[in-house]
Amino acid sequence: MSQDCIFCKIAKNELPSEKVYEDDLVLAFNDIAPQAPVHVVIIPKEHYESILSISAGDEIIGHIHSVANRIALKLGIADSGFRLVNNCGKDGNQTVPHLHYHLLGGRPMLWPPG
Repeated sequence: MSQDCIFCKIAKNELPSEKVYEDDLVLAFNDIAPQAPVHVVIIPKEHYESILSISAGDEIIGHIHSVANRIALKLGIADSGFRLVNNCGKDGNQTVPHLHYHLLGGRPMLWPPG
């Protein structure tokens, strides 16, 4: 855990969040500035700076994808479709240096995204 990381603080319940899902490895919560009717942020509880920090054999990405599937089903967006986004680095618009995914749905997603 990083002491200055906002997502680490949320994972440790030091900062509030509107939780959607939680288990031993990940926490999912509603985004504070939603870009779609459904906008959930999924984070590993362990601090990884970005997807580039994931070692070969680490199963956290597969677990996050499985959790995204469960959340999409739970929130009723699985049938209509959704977008699962991971931003990496400055040019990828990663604004929080903690690995996270955005699960967006509840409306048609446009392409290209930006």
